[in-house]
Amino acid sequence: MTPADDLSKVNLSIVVPVYRSEKNLPALAERIDSALVGKVAALELILVNDGSPDGSWGVVEELARKHAWIRGICLMRNYGQHNALLCGIRAAKNEIVVTMDDDLQHPPEEVPALIAKLAEGYDVVYGVPMKEAHGLIRNSLSVFTKWALSVATGVKVARNLSAFRALRRDLRDAFASFHAPNLLLDVLLSWGTTRFAIVPVERCARKEGTSNYNFFRLLNQAVLLLVGFSTAPLRIANVVGLLATVFGFLIFVYAVGRYFILGTSVPGFTFLASIISIFAGIQLFVLGMIGEYMARIFHRTNDKPTYAVKQTTP
Repeated sequence: MTPADDLSKVNLSIVVPVYRSEKNLPALAERIDSALVGKVAALELILVNDGSPDGSWGVVEELARKHAWIRGICLMRNYGQHNALLCGIRAAKNEIVVTMDDDLQHPPEEVPALIAKLAEGYDVVYGVPMKEAHGLIRNSLSVFTKWALSVATGVKVARNLSAFRALRRDLRDAFASFHAPNLLLDVLLSWGTTRFAIVPVERCARKEGTSNYNFFRLLNQAVLLLVGFSTAPLRIANVVGLLATVFGFLIFVYAVGRYFILGTSVPGFTFLASIISIFAGIQLFVLGMIGEYMARIFHRTNDKPTYAVKQTTP
């Protein structure tokens, strides 16, 4: 926990992407009020409405009228969690930025612990839950996604990524010119620093609604990490192609050697069909990998906006 005299010197911006959270927002604002208002030098809560189809924006406007330290940004449509976070971080006025979810699973009472770790000289601190609350399949895919992030960023601690993070506002200068529809905030942060740290925190149960991240969204995020921000898959494709070439050469040597030594050729349609299938599969794999990269290039050159702001609170 950060000592009170240290916390009183902190200028803090909290960024929360909002989607289907009209029932959670009042409780979230109340928890932040109780945990941080009057304890930090300056505080702002930036609620970024990511095209939520429910009445979330109306709740944001009401909270902004009630609390001077709350600001609202409404995006024109749903762009995705990381796009909304980027919007909020770019709008932040204070030196330290904390990002958290809108479902009360990230306790505002744990924010001082993240700030204390940040004060040790780190630039990004993740609040990592002591125990994952999802099922086996979801947790396994999360582990794969975190491994992909580690590959994309080259930062080992990235395997402990979390949406509950504290960072220094100056890091946004490293990606100030970033303009693309597909992004992952953690990768952008790795462009500005390698000083990452983690802090174990409690993870509360979701009060309302269900998670917007299902199996396919997590899988898509992992693919985006590997293909959108890393050349590792291309290198893997090169290695697979090389191994296939070596394998084919060994089969050729075996077939020729069998003919000259035993005087017979390799029999069987099954053997020939299996070899053709192996090489055809490898070719399709490599072509598919190249296609993924071409798709990313297409999206980058299509000039689609990262986000567009519809309105803000006064």
